[in-house]
Amino acid sequence: MAIHPKTKGLAHVALRTTDFARAKAFYHDLLGFPIALETPEILGFLIGTTFLGFKQAQPTHAGGGTFTPFNVGLDHLAIACEDEDELYRVAEALQAAGVENTGVKVDTVAPLKYVAFKDPDRIAWEFYMV
Repeated sequence: MAIHPKTKGLAHVALRTTDFARAKAFYHDLLGFPIALETPEILGFLIGTTFLGFKQAQPTHAGGGTFTPFNVGLDHLAIACEDEDELYRVAEALQAAGVENTGVKVDTVAPLKYVAFKDPDRIAWEFYMV
Protein backbone atom coordinates (compact mmCIF):
# COMPACT_ATOMS: atom_id res chain seq x y z
CA MET A 1 0.00 0.00 0.00
CA ALA A 2 1.50 3.34 -1.06
CA ILE A 3 1.79 6.16 1.47
CA HIS A 4 1.37 9.12 -0.99
CA PRO A 5 2.77 11.93 1.21
CA LYS A 6 1.71 15.47 0.37
CA THR A 7 5.03 17.23 -0.17
CA LYS A 8 6.54 20.36 -1.68
CA GLY A 9 9.81 18.54 -2.49
CA LEU A 10 13.10 18.17 -0.66
CA ALA A 11 13.47 20.22 2.52
CA HIS A 12 17.24 19.90 2.61
CA VAL A 13 20.23 17.83 1.58
CA ALA A 14 22.92 16.98 4.14
CA LEU A 15 26.45 16.07 3.09
CA ARG A 16 29.79 15.62 4.83
CA THR A 17 32.96 17.60 4.09
CA THR A 18 36.55 17.22 5.20
CA ASP A 19 37.08 21.01 5.40
CA PHE A 20 34.46 23.72 6.15
CA ALA A 21 36.70 26.56 4.91
CA ARG A 22 37.33 24.77 1.61
CA ALA A 23 33.61 23.99 1.21
CA LYS A 24 32.74 27.63 1.90
CA ALA A 25 35.30 28.81 -0.66
CA PHE A 26 33.86 26.42 -3.27
CA TYR A 27 30.09 26.70 -2.72
CA HIS A 28 29.90 30.35 -1.66
CA ASP A 29 32.93 32.15 -3.08
CA LEU A 30 33.17 30.23 -6.38
CA LEU A 31 29.63 29.03 -7.14
CA GLY A 32 27.97 31.99 -5.40
CA PHE A 33 25.41 30.11 -3.29
CA PRO A 34 24.27 32.28 -0.35
CA ILE A 35 25.25 31.16 3.13
CA ALA A 36 22.13 30.24 5.08
CA LEU A 37 23.76 28.92 8.27
CA GLU A 38 27.29 28.88 9.64
CA THR A 39 27.96 27.27 13.02
CA PRO A 40 30.84 25.12 14.30
CA GLU A 41 28.71 22.04 13.48
CA ILE A 42 26.94 22.96 10.22
CA LEU A 43 27.72 25.04 7.15
CA GLY A 44 24.64 25.63 5.02
CA PHE A 45 23.86 27.22 1.67
CA LEU A 46 20.73 27.89 -0.35
CA ILE A 47 20.44 26.44 -3.84
CA GLY A 48 17.24 28.07 -5.00
CA THR A 49 14.89 27.20 -2.14
CA THR A 50 16.72 24.01 -1.10
CA PHE A 51 18.99 24.06 1.94
CA LEU A 52 22.31 22.30 1.40
CA GLY A 53 23.98 21.56 4.71
CA PHE A 54 27.45 20.23 5.45
CA LYS A 55 28.64 18.48 8.58
CA GLN A 56 32.26 17.61 9.35
CA ALA A 57 33.27 14.24 7.89
CA GLN A 58 34.58 11.74 10.39
CA PRO A 59 36.07 8.92 8.28
CA THR A 60 36.15 5.62 10.14
CA HIS A 61 38.31 3.64 7.73
CA ALA A 62 41.28 4.16 5.45
CA GLY A 63 40.22 5.92 2.26
CA GLY A 64 36.96 7.00 3.89
CA GLY A 65 37.81 10.67 3.39
CA THR A 66 37.09 10.64 -0.35
CA PHE A 67 33.66 10.50 -1.95
CA THR A 68 32.93 7.73 -4.44
CA PRO A 69 29.62 7.45 -6.30
CA PHE A 70 30.06 3.69 -6.64
CA ASN A 71 29.19 2.77 -3.04
CA VAL A 72 25.64 2.35 -1.82
CA GLY A 73 24.14 5.79 -1.24
CA LEU A 74 24.59 9.04 -3.08
CA ASP A 75 25.58 8.89 -6.75
CA HIS A 76 25.36 12.60 -7.56
CA LEU A 77 23.26 15.72 -7.06
CA ALA A 78 21.83 17.78 -9.92
CA ILE A 79 21.03 21.50 -9.89
CA ALA A 80 18.42 22.70 -12.37
CA CYS A 81 19.89 25.24 -14.79
CA GLU A 82 17.64 28.06 -16.06
CA ASP A 83 18.40 27.67 -19.76
CA GLU A 84 20.94 26.37 -22.25
CA ASP A 85 22.89 29.64 -22.46
CA GLU A 86 23.31 29.59 -18.66
CA LEU A 87 24.43 25.96 -18.78
CA TYR A 88 27.19 26.82 -21.27
CA ARG A 89 28.18 29.91 -19.26
CA VAL A 90 28.47 27.83 -16.06
CA ALA A 91 30.47 25.11 -17.86
CA GLU A 92 32.93 27.72 -19.16
CA ALA A 93 33.20 29.34 -15.71
CA LEU A 94 33.89 25.97 -14.05
CA GLN A 95 36.62 25.29 -16.60
CA ALA A 96 38.14 28.76 -16.15
CA ALA A 97 38.17 28.25 -12.36
CA GLY A 98 40.01 24.94 -12.73
CA VAL A 99 37.09 22.84 -11.44
CA GLU A 100 37.15 19.26 -12.73
CA ASN A 101 34.15 18.90 -15.08
CA THR A 102 32.87 17.13 -18.19
CA GLY A 103 31.94 20.15 -20.26
CA VAL A 104 28.42 20.16 -21.64
CA LYS A 105 27.21 16.66 -22.51
CA VAL A 106 23.90 15.07 -23.49
CA ASP A 107 22.41 12.58 -21.02
CA THR A 108 22.12 9.12 -22.57
CA VAL A 109 18.94 8.34 -20.61
CA ALA A 110 17.01 11.57 -21.14
CA PRO A 111 18.12 13.68 -24.10
CA LEU A 112 18.91 16.67 -21.86
CA LYS A 113 22.15 18.61 -21.57
CA TYR A 114 24.24 18.81 -18.41
CA VAL A 115 27.71 19.55 -17.11
CA ALA A 116 29.03 17.25 -14.39
CA PHE A 117 31.63 18.46 -11.90
CA LYS A 118 33.21 17.55 -8.58
CA ASP A 119 33.55 19.60 -5.41
CA PRO A 120 36.80 19.63 -3.37
CA ASP A 121 35.74 16.40 -1.56
CA ARG A 122 35.02 14.88 -5.00
CA ILE A 123 31.26 14.83 -4.41
CA ALA A 124 29.66 14.52 -7.84
CA TRP A 125 27.34 17.31 -9.01
CA GLU A 126 25.62 18.36 -12.23
CA PHE A 127 24.10 21.51 -13.58
CA TYR A 128 21.25 19.98 -15.58
CA MET A 129 18.71 21.27 -18.07
CA VAL A 130 15.14 20.50 -17.04
